[in-house]
Amino acid sequence: MLFKLFIFFFISFNLHANIELEGVYYVESREVNSSVVTQDEKGSFHILSIAESDYLAKIKSKDLVELLHKNGYKNYEHKSSYVNFVLKSPIDTSLIKKRVREYYEKKYDAIEIEDVVVEPRAYMQTLPDEYVVEIRERDYLFKNGTISIKTPQNMKYFFNYYIKAYVSVYESREIIKKDTKITPLHYMQKKVLLERFRAKPLQNIDNTQLQAKRHIPKGRVITHSDVELFDVVRRDAMINVTMFKEGMVITFSAKALQDAKVNDIIKVQNSNGKILKVRVTGNNRAELE
Repeated sequence: MLFKLFIFFFISFNLHANIELEGVYYVESREVNSSVVTQDEKGSFHILSIAESDYLAKIKSKDLVELLHKNGYKNYEHKSSYVNFVLKSPIDTSLIKKRVREYYEKKYDAIEIEDVVVEPRAYMQTLPDEYVVEIRERDYLFKNGTISIKTPQNMKYFFNYYIKAYVSVYESREIIKKDTKITPLHYMQKKVLLERFRAKPLQNIDNTQLQAKRHIPKGRVITHSDVELFDVVRRDAMINVTMFKEGMVITFSAKALQDAKVNDIIKVQNSNGKILKVRVTGNNRAELE
């Protein structure tokens, strides 16, 4: 009985959850109906018309919300001042979509792309015969953005795009303190809808020795900016230093004067108090430079 009540309240909550209006809707017809917003053909009503001399019409967001509320759609809200309805251009954007898809697949080791939508920012009757697609370096962190195409004549055309995709990430199980060595006890793998990442999420954490670069809160997607390679040498630790001289291998102990990772060049102090430079080769191991 309790389970049935839980399901009922869960469904009721989702049915009445607030829906935020998009800033732009692309439409097939100059006569714009509410189904463009609500996806409900049965209760569709007229919102506005796009003039024959134009390819865009806008309405104040608060006026559209009032109109929706008046017709029974009570759960809509807005953040932007206006909602724009743009007539879809009769162009084939399949090549641009392909480039967007390839770009995201290259940036993520584990990504499942369900859909890619690309629309020109201004109405276009045709596309240039030749062009290259230009995507900004950090756009892969977001689900949408602006890209451009560039012709051999250096003409540029801009497009809005949206991608629906799921990415495999690692999320912290608990608070991870700075300098803590990351182990499977600290994280769990999960699949999330790509919305907006602070930095590139880690996707191959299991094969690398890492430590927290900063304090990581519980339930956060762990990114490359949160971690660094694990320190295999700690300051004041006694380490084994190897020296190669005249075909001989000599090993002695020395005190590390700083934290270090593999291949770092650090200073150590031998038993006579002499300061030497060494290259770190492993856990508490180094070679004399």
